[in-house]
Amino acid sequence: MSISQEISHRWQMLAITVVIGLLIWLLAPVLMPFAVAAMLAYLGDPLANRLEKLGLGRTLAVSIVFVVLILAIAAALLLLVPLIARQIENLAENFPRYVEWGRDTALPWLQAKLHLDPKAFDTDRLVAEFKEHLGSIGTVLGKISRSGLGVVMWLTNLVLIPVVWFYLLRDWDRLVAWIDRILPRSIEPTIAHLARESDAVLGAFVRGQLLVMLALAIYYGVALTLVGISVGPLIGMVAGLLSFVPYLGFITGFGAAIIASLVLHGDWTHLLLVIGVFVIGQLLEGYVLVPRLVGEKIGLHPVAVIFAVLAGGYLFGFLGVLLALPAASVILVLLRYLAERYRMSDLYTEQRQPDSLITEVIVKETSDGHLHAETHAVQGDELHKS
Repeated sequence: MSISQEISHRWQMLAITVVIGLLIWLLAPVLMPFAVAAMLAYLGDPLANRLEKLGLGRTLAVSIVFVVLILAIAAALLLLVPLIARQIENLAENFPRYVEWGRDTALPWLQAKLHLDPKAFDTDRLVAEFKEHLGSIGTVLGKISRSGLGVVMWLTNLVLIPVVWFYLLRDWDRLVAWIDRILPRSIEPTIAHLARESDAVLGAFVRGQLLVMLALAIYYGVALTLVGISVGPLIGMVAGLLSFVPYLGFITGFGAAIIASLVLHGDWTHLLLVIGVFVIGQLLEGYVLVPRLVGEKIGLHPVAVIFAVLAGGYLFGFLGVLLALPAASVILVLLRYLAERYRMSDLYTEQRQPDSLITEVIVKETSDGHLHAETHAVQGDELHKS
């Protein structure tokens, strides 16, 4: 293949990539149910493959996995929705106590320590603004719920997700094989290698991280409830949900639990119990859950995780937030591959050749006033230094 043909092929691949990215950006509002279905199919495919190895047909194996996961999701919703509703009611009942603690204890302490203007923390104004924003959010949600188009879109998504999920799960291997067949033969080995690496990273991250989030949510919710924090399940769910960003779930849950302990009890016993719960949670996450369920193959820096979520949300909305971390994992694989190719390239390995010998002429004045020329053969880089 000539150099011009190689350059032309690279431009064609770049154009195809740009077109695919543009289509995803334009169709983002309608891609959400398909993206959710694809993620569920990806998560369920290993289970279906294991059942196939036991002698079941693909359709029967997929049907079993599909029904089991649907029942699990339904059971989780039936359990979580009433629990979340009760926790929100509990929080609303105790909200005046939180406001009172903030006004009479926390804000005076901050003002004394930070020498702040007392007018900067007008609790009545802050509560009024909070209620105003809460009311506006409720008005918007009410309009959306009363909108016929909004109801139709929600119902359509609810119906589309399981249907698309089932068909994608059933034909997952066929889709992978079809994509492999349409790839240009010149880049197929490289794409296949990167796909295997991406699958390993995604498998470790998506499946493992979901299990870590679930385990931490259950642990924090149960442990905080046992030590007397009535909103412990709500704090545990928030801490578990945010644990995909390292330390964010811990910091958020720890701060909320400390405030709840001070407001609801106000003694050192409950405060120390809450601290013990989160210390054990951090040890459990760092030394048991993450090494066993996720491993160290991901290598996503916390700043990269935060940037991926924010960038995905800005570019593609909720769909971007949903796909941010899987996309970041794949991009990490690509960056590792590019870094490896760079270290093998001439740009990185080529040594600098010394310049050719240059004759240096030095003119000196003798003691009797005559000029005397001396010549020296030196390397070019030495001449530049002199």
